[in-house]
Amino acid sequence: MTAASIIAAFASVLAWPLIASAQTANVCDPAKLQGAYGFQLSGRATISGESKPVASIGRLEFDGKGNLSGISSVNLAGYFLGSPVTGKYDAHTDCSITWILQDDSGAWQRFEGTLTPDLLAAQFHQTDPGGARNGTMQMVAPTCSAAGLASRYNFSLSGSATPMTPGDVPRRISAVGVSEPDASGALKLTMADAAGSGTIAIDSDCIAQMTMALPTGDTVALRGVLVNGGKRILAVETDPGTTVTATFTARP
Repeated sequence: MTAASIIAAFASVLAWPLIASAQTANVCDPAKLQGAYGFQLSGRATISGESKPVASIGRLEFDGKGNLSGISSVNLAGYFLGSPVTGKYDAHTDCSITWILQDDSGAWQRFEGTLTPDLLAAQFHQTDPGGARNGTMQMVAPTCSAAGLASRYNFSLSGSATPMTPGDVPRRISAVGVSEPDASGALKLTMADAAGSGTIAIDSDCIAQMTMALPTGDTVALRGVLVNGGKRILAVETDPGTTVTATFTARP
């Protein structure tokens, strides 16, 4: 074997990882991005000039032609607001996506993220200066009901209480455990330190309203959205003075 052939063979071996990488790169079809998606976004925002905790939840409808609409609810430093939104999106074959939303006050927000190749989910963040960074989005079923809930969910919730009146002190709120919904809309909660209870109601648009009485004495009210065929619920707390996110994942 000549020196030239040895070099050529060695070069081809080095090229294989690059070829394989190119062949496995994510590819999406933007025209197939249609339907409803539920999202949860959390973190800290400095849009107002001061760093504040923020958590938002919502449901967005993509029409496959660059338009979207839906509803977004946000808890910023303990103040909870919800409003309808409309906007535009731009999806690409490399699975990147950007979108803008305008609420009923006329304010705009901007986001970008990466879709999974099957278009069933995405990770994203807000691109406005000082916007929240931790966003997840998953497809929502065309319609939902309590009958579509799993029998058991692992859940975790965490966040903080922000002083709203004199004498209040900031504190953490957290819980991890198992929740079991029944046909009547009741929730049985099992945690390491004690049991708890709650309620759950599901709207036809896959929005969930929940309450949970925790062993700490906190009773949290949550607004969430069912995603992944009801196997997951993304939620935020709606009580004044709290900024809490919660995730429920169906147990196998």
